[in-house]
Amino acid sequence: MASSFGAAQVLVASNRGPVSYEVGEDGSLHAKRGGGGLVSGLSAIGPDAGALWVCSALGDGDREAVRRGVGEDGVRMLDVPADVHADAYNGIANSVLWFVHHMLYQTPLEPVFDAEFRRQWASYEAYNRAFAEALAEEAAEGAAAMVQDYHLTLVPGMLRELRPDLRISHFSHTPWAPVDYFRLLPDDIAEQVLRGMLGADRLGFLTRRWADAFTACCDALTGGLGATEIGVHGLGGDADFLRKRSHEADVDERMAVLREEIGTAPEGGARRTIVRVDRTELSKNIVRGLLAYRELLARRPEWRERVVHVAFAYPSRQDLAVYRDYTAEVRRVAEAVNEEFGTAGWTPVVLNLEDDFARSLAAYRLADVALVNPVRDGMNLVAKEVPVVSDAGCALVLSREAGAYEELGEDAVVVNPYDVTGTAEALHEALGLPAGERAERSKRLAAAGTALPPARWFLDQLEALRG
Repeated sequence: MASSFGAAQVLVASNRGPVSYEVGEDGSLHAKRGGGGLVSGLSAIGPDAGALWVCSALGDGDREAVRRGVGEDGVRMLDVPADVHADAYNGIANSVLWFVHHMLYQTPLEPVFDAEFRRQWASYEAYNRAFAEALAEEAAEGAAAMVQDYHLTLVPGMLRELRPDLRISHFSHTPWAPVDYFRLLPDDIAEQVLRGMLGADRLGFLTRRWADAFTACCDALTGGLGATEIGVHGLGGDADFLRKRSHEADVDERMAVLREEIGTAPEGGARRTIVRVDRTELSKNIVRGLLAYRELLARRPEWRERVVHVAFAYPSRQDLAVYRDYTAEVRRVAEAVNEEFGTAGWTPVVLNLEDDFARSLAAYRLADVALVNPVRDGMNLVAKEVPVVSDAGCALVLSREAGAYEELGEDAVVVNPYDVTGTAEALHEALGLPAGERAERSKRLAAAGTALPPARWFLDQLEALRG
């Protein structure tokens, strides 16, 4: 047990923190604030709660800020060596654990758990240990430590050894793999991950399905959960923020540009829109979505020149070759659809690969149909956000493999994400919904999708942890 205690009463640990830094040309440091559920949650407990966010320095600007002693109150950024972070983050978290939980491997060729994997795993252990030691040092006696996601699965067990007095939780923002798939991992590694997480008093998951999958893995590999409690907290959208932000001037400007790109139908009036907004993440299934849209146009020629697929696919993990290749394939398929079906006055796919939140909100507002068809997704907030923001109400075509399906499935048009023909038919059904029914469904989807906004989601977990 540590000989002295820190001052923090509530600690959050995550790979990415609420602030990042860039070095200007003159050597000055510029801070950029992040957003998201954790930021909202921590702010909801108030400035006097003794809260601390422990995160990793992710780039050169962050590392320089740590070295200069520059930082923000309530944030401790860890300067993990860049090579150790790269091995832990890209080598293990994003190329192994993410692939396992999203079931993304092409198993005839991968994974290959060899000496290089073991070397990178040692970095993952070192990275987790750095977090555990920082939390142990900063936490007040009996404090609540809330560890986030697949990057930090070993932290609860390590922290429990250092500070048995703490209340420790871990929350998984991803799906959890079923037992047979989880056991692709080497036996000792699979057990180490589970026992690391079982060091927590309480584990949180986005859906009952993912919680049950974790429990099944423990039953098979560790003899059960032991004293660890399981909770389900389905993160929702922030309705007030979304409605306000989506009516600001920069969103209106982008709507005007988008309307021009979409154009008008041959008989006059606005074309219908199928909107998707995703990172170019392998699990998001963007390519099959484009193929389904192509099949819609091929099989249902009545939609030609009357609908546009607005596809925003923002770059993700471009330092990994498989992601660069996937982004290139998204572009290639979109261009092929436009070449096959486009006319002088109609571009069937409006594709954009540059991140722009205001433009995403503009697309949300214009959406007649939202397409959310991941092969597997922990939750998927886009499915919850578009119905809140859509001006006229939208239909939702939703994969049954998205966590959001548990809450939204009743009012969505549900698809098997691998079934391109089925998805094309779902798009046809969604486009053909009468306006009244679409608006009613959209209202119910918006209510369900914002039932547990980020601040409440966070506070519910904190209250449950504290008992």
